Amino acid sequence: MALFRRGAKGRTAQDETTGGVDAPEDTADRAADAGTTDVVADDAPSSPVPDRSAGPWDAQEDVPAGPRVDLGALRLPGVHGMELRMEIDKKSGTVTAVGVTLDGSTLQMQAFAAPRSDGIWDEIRAEIGESVAKQGGAVDDVPGPFGRELLARLPVRTPEGRTGHRPARFVGVDGPRWFLRGVITGRAAVDEAAAAQLEDVFRRTVVVRGTEARAPRDLLALTLPSDQKGITPQPGTPADGTAADGAPAGATPAPGEFDPLTRGPEITEIR
Repeated sequence: MALFRRGAKGRTAQDETTGGVDAPEDTADRAADAGTTDVVADDAPSSPVPDRSAGPWDAQEDVPAGPRVDLGALRLPGVHGMELRMEIDKKSGTVTAVGVTLDGSTLQMQAFAAPRSDGIWDEIRAEIGESVAKQGGAVDDVPGPFGRELLARLPVRTPEGRTGHRPARFVGVDGPRWFLRGVITGRAAVDEAAAAQLEDVFRRTVVVRGTEARAPRDLLALTLPSDQKGITPQPGTPADGTAADGAPAGATPAPGEFDPLTRGPEITEIR
């Protein structure tokens, strides 16, 4: 899954909106790749230097002790009842993203290399908004628990053939030579209380950048958990009639809309 184009514009968006009929709230799931904002990029507020004293942390920092799932470039806090889904590129076999699902909402995370001196979240937010706007969606650039974030609405076609919407929150943190991006979907995208657990997972994540030279925006590849006990293939559509991303079975992007997250093979772990 390509998240960014190197250089200027790239991708990072997912989850949906448009006018029309609202899709059921539990369909508000899936996150993505892409563009800039409903707001003109030059007018978008800049993020202050993030306070990472409570996380997310760099692996070289004084990280509080606690159980974590080692996924290579990311070490996630272990939370009872959470489900992990690994996004795997079919051609290369590279693990490109991890999805954490708790109580029906999902946080998708990816880490990227970044310049030593400047953060890239301001630029990425602009690119996301531009991409969403081109698809007929809407994006608001608002303050959040990690600094500036985006609230997005992207169009989706319901199984009945009507146009609905799905909300998504794009959060990002610039660290030392890395950038961590999260996309929150499901009820947590619109409900502050429902978002608390996923925000805590994002906050307590540790990024392992490594010391090798990398071009800005290079994906920091993930690995499968070393202990694969209890990990089973993730079916495309669970028995409850929802797709793997939480949308109702049969829901598809609206005509002309990009499919922001094309999934490869996945695994699921219930902790």
